[in-house]
Amino acid sequence: MTTTTVSAPAAASPGRAAPARATGRPAGRSSWGGTAVLLVGAAYCLLPVVWVVMASSKSASELFSSFTLAPSTHLWSNITDLSAYRDGLFWRWMLNTALYAGVGGLLSVLVSAMAGYGLAKFTFRGKATVFNAILAGVLVPGVVLAIPQYLLLAKVGMTNTYWAVLLPSIISPYGIYLARIYAAAAVPDDVLEAARTDGAKEGRIFFSLAVPMMLPGLVTVFLFQFVAIWNNFMLPYIMLGNDKLFPLTVGLSGLLNQGATQPAMYTSVITGALLSIVPLVALFLTLQRFWQVDLAAGAVKA
Repeated sequence: MTTTTVSAPAAASPGRAAPARATGRPAGRSSWGGTAVLLVGAAYCLLPVVWVVMASSKSASELFSSFTLAPSTHLWSNITDLSAYRDGLFWRWMLNTALYAGVGGLLSVLVSAMAGYGLAKFTFRGKATVFNAILAGVLVPGVVLAIPQYLLLAKVGMTNTYWAVLLPSIISPYGIYLARIYAAAAVPDDVLEAARTDGAKEGRIFFSLAVPMMLPGLVTVFLFQFVAIWNNFMLPYIMLGNDKLFPLTVGLSGLLNQGATQPAMYTSVITGALLSIVPLVALFLTLQRFWQVDLAAGAVKA
Protein backbone atom coordinates (compact mmCIF):
# COMPACT_ATOMS: atom_id res chain seq x y z
CA MET A 1 0.00 0.00 0.00
CA THR A 2 1.34 3.38 -0.97
CA THR A 3 0.86 6.24 1.40
CA THR A 4 0.55 9.76 0.03
CA THR A 5 1.73 12.50 2.28
CA VAL A 6 0.37 16.00 1.75
CA SER A 7 2.79 18.56 2.95
CA ALA A 8 1.64 21.86 4.39
CA PRO A 9 2.34 24.93 2.30
CA ALA A 10 5.64 26.47 3.09
CA ALA A 11 5.49 29.56 5.18
CA ALA A 12 6.62 32.74 3.57
CA SER A 13 10.10 33.70 4.41
CA PRO A 14 10.47 36.67 6.73
CA GLY A 15 12.20 38.72 4.09
CA ARG A 16 9.65 38.12 1.32
CA ALA A 17 6.43 40.11 1.26
CA ALA A 18 3.11 38.38 0.64
CA PRO A 19 1.71 38.88 -2.87
CA ALA A 20 -0.71 41.78 -3.14
CA ARG A 21 -4.38 40.95 -3.61
CA ALA A 22 -5.63 41.75 -7.09
CA THR A 23 -8.29 44.41 -7.27
CA GLY A 24 -10.65 45.29 -10.05
CA ARG A 25 -9.67 48.95 -9.93
CA PRO A 26 -6.43 49.93 -11.67
CA ALA A 27 -3.79 51.26 -9.30
CA GLY A 28 -3.34 55.00 -9.30
CA ARG A 29 -6.59 55.79 -11.14
CA SER A 30 -8.84 58.25 -9.34
CA SER A 31 -12.57 58.78 -9.71
CA TRP A 32 -12.34 62.51 -9.03
CA GLY A 33 -12.84 63.31 -12.69
CA GLY A 34 -16.10 61.40 -12.93
CA THR A 35 -17.31 62.84 -9.63
CA ALA A 36 -16.57 66.36 -10.85
CA VAL A 37 -18.54 65.78 -14.06
CA LEU A 38 -21.50 64.46 -12.06
CA LEU A 39 -21.39 67.42 -9.70
CA VAL A 40 -21.36 69.86 -12.62
CA GLY A 41 -24.30 68.05 -14.19
CA ALA A 42 -26.22 68.06 -10.90
CA ALA A 43 -25.57 71.79 -10.46
CA TYR A 44 -26.69 72.46 -14.04
CA CYS A 45 -29.99 70.66 -13.37
CA LEU A 46 -30.64 71.88 -9.83
CA LEU A 47 -29.64 75.54 -10.01
CA PRO A 48 -32.75 76.55 -12.02
CA VAL A 49 -34.92 74.77 -9.47
CA VAL A 50 -33.16 76.55 -6.61
CA TRP A 51 -33.64 79.87 -8.41
CA VAL A 52 -37.37 79.22 -8.84
CA VAL A 53 -37.74 78.36 -5.16
CA MET A 54 -35.86 81.47 -4.06
CA ALA A 55 -37.53 83.81 -6.55
CA SER A 56 -41.04 82.61 -5.69
CA SER A 57 -40.47 83.71 -2.09
CA LYS A 58 -39.81 87.33 -3.09
CA SER A 59 -42.15 90.24 -3.62
CA ALA A 60 -42.38 92.06 -6.92
CA SER A 61 -40.05 94.81 -5.69
CA GLU A 62 -37.45 92.34 -4.37
CA LEU A 63 -37.41 90.16 -7.49
CA PHE A 64 -35.08 92.41 -9.50
CA SER A 65 -33.38 94.31 -6.66
CA SER A 66 -32.13 91.61 -4.27
CA PHE A 67 -29.48 88.92 -4.65
CA THR A 68 -30.62 86.20 -7.05
CA LEU A 69 -30.37 83.24 -4.66
CA ALA A 70 -31.35 85.10 -1.49
CA PRO A 71 -34.66 83.84 -0.02
CA SER A 72 -37.46 86.03 1.28
CA THR A 73 -40.74 85.60 3.18
CA HIS A 74 -43.45 86.31 0.60
CA LEU A 75 -44.10 82.80 -0.73
CA TRP A 76 -47.49 82.40 0.89
CA SER A 77 -48.66 85.85 -0.19
CA ASN A 78 -47.56 85.10 -3.75
CA ILE A 79 -49.55 81.85 -3.69
CA THR A 80 -52.56 83.77 -2.37
CA ASP A 81 -52.28 86.38 -5.12
CA LEU A 82 -51.94 83.69 -7.76
CA SER A 83 -54.97 81.84 -6.41
CA ALA A 84 -57.01 85.05 -6.45
CA TYR A 85 -56.22 85.77 -10.11
CA ARG A 86 -59.54 85.62 -12.00
CA ASP A 87 -61.26 83.61 -9.26
CA GLY A 88 -58.71 80.83 -9.10
CA LEU A 89 -58.09 80.33 -12.81
CA PHE A 90 -54.62 78.98 -12.05
CA TRP A 91 -56.05 75.96 -10.22
CA ARG A 92 -58.36 75.36 -13.16
CA TRP A 93 -55.25 75.17 -15.33
CA MET A 94 -53.70 72.76 -12.83
CA LEU A 95 -56.76 70.48 -12.98
CA ASN A 96 -56.79 70.65 -16.78
CA THR A 97 -53.12 69.66 -16.90
CA ALA A 98 -53.71 66.77 -14.50
CA LEU A 99 -56.62 65.63 -16.69
CA TYR A 100 -54.64 65.83 -19.92
CA ALA A 101 -51.55 64.15 -18.45
CA GLY A 102 -53.32 61.57 -16.28
CA VAL A 103 -55.98 60.37 -18.70
CA GLY A 104 -53.70 60.72 -21.72
CA GLY A 105 -50.91 58.85 -19.96
CA LEU A 106 -53.17 55.97 -18.89
CA LEU A 107 -54.71 55.59 -22.35
CA SER A 108 -51.28 55.76 -23.92
CA VAL A 109 -50.02 53.02 -21.58
CA LEU A 110 -52.96 50.79 -22.52
CA VAL A 111 -52.41 51.26 -26.24
CA SER A 112 -48.64 50.89 -25.91
CA ALA A 113 -48.96 47.73 -23.83
CA MET A 114 -51.35 46.05 -26.25
CA ALA A 115 -49.36 47.08 -29.32
CA GLY A 116 -46.00 46.17 -27.78
CA TYR A 117 -47.27 42.81 -26.54
CA GLY A 118 -48.73 42.00 -29.95
CA LEU A 119 -45.52 42.90 -31.75
CA ALA A 120 -43.41 40.88 -29.30
CA LYS A 121 -45.48 37.71 -28.95
CA PHE A 122 -47.45 37.26 -32.17
CA THR A 123 -46.37 36.54 -35.72
CA PHE A 124 -48.32 38.10 -38.56
CA ARG A 125 -47.75 39.39 -42.05
CA GLY A 126 -46.17 42.83 -42.17
CA LYS A 127 -44.93 42.69 -38.58
CA ALA A 128 -41.46 43.99 -39.46
CA THR A 129 -42.95 46.79 -41.58
CA VAL A 130 -45.21 47.91 -38.73
CA PHE A 131 -42.34 47.91 -36.25
CA ASN A 132 -40.11 49.86 -38.63
CA ALA A 133 -42.88 52.41 -39.10
CA ILE A 134 -43.11 52.80 -35.32
CA LEU A 135 -39.36 53.32 -35.12
CA ALA A 136 -39.64 55.97 -37.81
CA GLY A 137 -42.39 57.64 -35.76
CA VAL A 138 -40.03 57.89 -32.80
CA LEU A 139 -37.78 60.12 -34.91
CA VAL A 140 -40.56 62.56 -35.85
CA PRO A 141 -40.83 65.52 -33.44
CA GLY A 142 -44.27 66.13 -32.02
CA VAL A 143 -44.14 69.79 -33.09
CA VAL A 144 -44.09 68.70 -36.75
CA LEU A 145 -47.40 66.85 -36.28
CA ALA A 146 -49.21 69.64 -34.41
CA ILE A 147 -50.47 71.49 -37.50
CA PRO A 148 -51.71 68.34 -39.36
CA GLN A 149 -53.44 67.19 -36.18
CA TYR A 150 -55.11 70.58 -35.84
CA LEU A 151 -56.37 70.45 -39.42
CA LEU A 152 -57.74 66.93 -38.96
CA LEU A 153 -59.53 67.74 -35.70
CA ALA A 154 -60.85 71.00 -37.13
CA LYS A 155 -62.56 69.00 -39.89
CA VAL A 156 -64.63 67.13 -37.30
CA GLY A 157 -65.19 70.15 -35.05
CA MET A 158 -63.14 68.91 -32.10
CA THR A 159 -60.75 71.83 -31.71
CA ASN A 160 -61.05 73.97 -28.59
CA THR A 161 -62.22 70.93 -26.59
CA TYR A 162 -60.54 68.57 -24.14
CA TRP A 163 -60.43 65.90 -26.87
CA ALA A 164 -58.20 68.12 -29.00
CA VAL A 165 -55.38 67.57 -26.50
CA LEU A 166 -56.29 64.06 -25.31
CA LEU A 167 -56.61 62.26 -28.64
CA PRO A 168 -53.16 63.14 -30.04
CA SER A 169 -51.61 62.13 -26.70
CA ILE A 170 -52.89 58.55 -26.78
CA ILE A 171 -50.46 57.25 -29.41
CA SER A 172 -46.82 57.25 -28.37
CA PRO A 173 -44.41 55.52 -30.79
CA TYR A 174 -41.69 55.58 -28.17
CA GLY A 175 -44.04 54.04 -25.63
CA ILE A 176 -44.96 51.25 -28.06
CA TYR A 177 -41.27 50.63 -28.73
CA LEU A 178 -40.48 50.38 -25.01
CA ALA A 179 -43.46 48.10 -24.38
CA ARG A 180 -42.42 45.82 -27.22
CA ILE A 181 -38.85 45.52 -25.92
CA TYR A 182 -40.00 44.92 -22.36
CA ALA A 183 -42.67 42.38 -23.33
CA ALA A 184 -40.14 40.38 -25.32
CA ALA A 185 -37.80 40.23 -22.31
CA ALA A 186 -40.21 39.95 -19.36
CA VAL A 187 -43.02 37.69 -20.61
CA PRO A 188 -41.85 34.06 -21.15
CA ASP A 189 -43.37 32.20 -24.08
CA ASP A 190 -43.70 29.05 -21.93
CA VAL A 191 -46.06 30.82 -19.54
CA LEU A 192 -48.26 31.96 -22.41
CA GLU A 193 -48.35 28.48 -23.95
CA ALA A 194 -49.25 26.94 -20.59
CA ALA A 195 -52.10 29.42 -20.19
CA ARG A 196 -53.40 28.65 -23.68
CA THR A 197 -53.19 24.93 -22.95
CA ASP A 198 -55.34 25.48 -19.86
CA GLY A 199 -57.96 27.15 -22.06
CA ALA A 200 -57.37 30.80 -21.18
CA LYS A 201 -58.45 33.34 -23.79
CA GLU A 202 -56.00 35.86 -25.20
CA GLY A 203 -57.63 38.78 -23.39
CA ARG A 204 -57.33 37.07 -20.02
CA ILE A 205 -53.74 36.05 -20.75
CA PHE A 206 -52.85 39.64 -21.56
CA PHE A 207 -54.50 41.32 -18.57
CA SER A 208 -53.87 38.57 -15.98
CA LEU A 209 -50.37 37.42 -16.96
CA ALA A 210 -48.66 39.77 -19.38
CA VAL A 211 -49.61 43.11 -17.80
CA PRO A 212 -48.36 42.22 -14.28
CA MET A 213 -45.07 40.98 -15.76
CA MET A 214 -44.73 44.16 -17.83
CA LEU A 215 -45.74 46.49 -14.98
CA PRO A 216 -42.31 48.08 -14.29
CA GLY A 217 -41.89 48.82 -18.00
CA LEU A 218 -45.43 50.20 -18.25
CA VAL A 219 -44.77 52.47 -15.27
CA THR A 220 -41.80 53.86 -17.19
CA VAL A 221 -43.99 54.43 -20.26
CA PHE A 222 -46.62 56.15 -18.11
CA LEU A 223 -44.08 58.44 -16.45
CA PHE A 224 -42.48 59.44 -19.76
CA GLN A 225 -45.86 60.15 -21.35
CA PHE A 226 -47.21 61.93 -18.27
CA VAL A 227 -44.22 64.28 -18.14
CA ALA A 228 -44.36 64.85 -21.92
CA ILE A 229 -48.05 65.82 -21.80
CA TRP A 230 -47.60 67.88 -18.62
CA ASN A 231 -44.86 69.95 -20.25
CA ASN A 232 -46.44 70.09 -23.70
CA PHE A 233 -46.93 73.64 -24.94
CA MET A 234 -47.27 73.69 -28.72
CA LEU A 235 -50.19 71.26 -29.11
CA PRO A 236 -52.60 72.91 -26.60
CA TYR A 237 -51.45 76.35 -27.75
CA ILE A 238 -52.60 75.52 -31.28
CA MET A 239 -55.70 73.52 -30.36
CA LEU A 240 -57.26 75.65 -27.61
CA GLY A 241 -58.67 79.16 -27.65
CA ASN A 242 -60.67 79.14 -24.40
CA ASP A 243 -58.43 80.00 -21.46
CA LYS A 244 -60.57 77.82 -19.18
CA LEU A 245 -59.29 74.80 -21.12
CA PHE A 246 -55.63 75.83 -20.98
CA PRO A 247 -53.01 73.66 -19.30
CA LEU A 248 -50.38 75.22 -17.07
CA THR A 249 -47.84 75.75 -19.84
CA VAL A 250 -50.16 77.86 -22.00
CA GLY A 251 -51.75 79.65 -19.04
CA LEU A 252 -48.43 80.67 -17.49
CA SER A 253 -47.20 81.80 -20.89
CA GLY A 254 -50.16 84.17 -21.07
CA LEU A 255 -49.35 85.53 -17.62
CA LEU A 256 -45.74 86.01 -18.67
CA ASN A 257 -46.85 88.10 -21.65
CA GLN A 258 -48.87 90.29 -19.30
CA GLY A 259 -45.71 90.92 -17.29
CA ALA A 260 -44.50 93.34 -19.96
CA THR A 261 -47.22 95.80 -18.92
CA GLN A 262 -47.79 94.55 -15.36
CA PRO A 263 -44.40 93.69 -13.78
CA ALA A 264 -46.16 92.36 -10.67
CA MET A 265 -47.30 89.36 -12.74
CA TYR A 266 -43.72 88.04 -12.90
CA THR A 267 -43.92 86.83 -9.31
CA SER A 268 -47.18 85.05 -10.10
CA VAL A 269 -45.58 83.31 -13.09
CA ILE A 270 -42.59 82.15 -11.04
CA THR A 271 -44.82 80.97 -8.20
CA GLY A 272 -46.98 79.09 -10.68
CA ALA A 273 -43.87 77.46 -12.17
CA LEU A 274 -42.86 76.30 -8.68
CA LEU A 275 -46.29 74.83 -7.98
CA SER A 276 -46.36 73.12 -11.37
CA ILE A 277 -43.33 70.94 -10.61
CA VAL A 278 -44.64 69.70 -7.25
CA PRO A 279 -46.97 67.04 -8.80
CA LEU A 280 -44.14 65.76 -11.01
CA VAL A 281 -41.82 65.31 -8.03
CA ALA A 282 -44.57 63.59 -6.04
CA LEU A 283 -45.36 61.28 -8.96
CA PHE A 284 -41.72 60.27 -9.38
CA LEU A 285 -41.31 59.57 -5.66
CA THR A 286 -44.49 57.48 -5.70
CA LEU A 287 -43.64 55.38 -8.76
CA GLN A 288 -39.93 54.80 -8.15
CA ARG A 289 -40.70 51.79 -5.94
CA PHE A 290 -41.77 49.86 -9.05
CA TRP A 291 -38.28 50.27 -10.51
CA GLN A 292 -36.66 49.23 -7.23
CA VAL A 293 -38.80 46.08 -7.08
CA ASP A 294 -37.91 45.24 -10.67
CA LEU A 295 -34.19 45.71 -10.09
CA ALA A 296 -34.31 43.55 -6.97
CA ALA A 297 -36.17 40.83 -8.86
CA GLY A 298 -33.68 40.92 -11.71
CA ALA A 299 -30.75 40.61 -9.34
CA VAL A 300 -31.82 37.15 -8.14
CA LYS A 301 -32.81 35.68 -11.48
CA ALA A 302 -30.61 32.86 -12.73
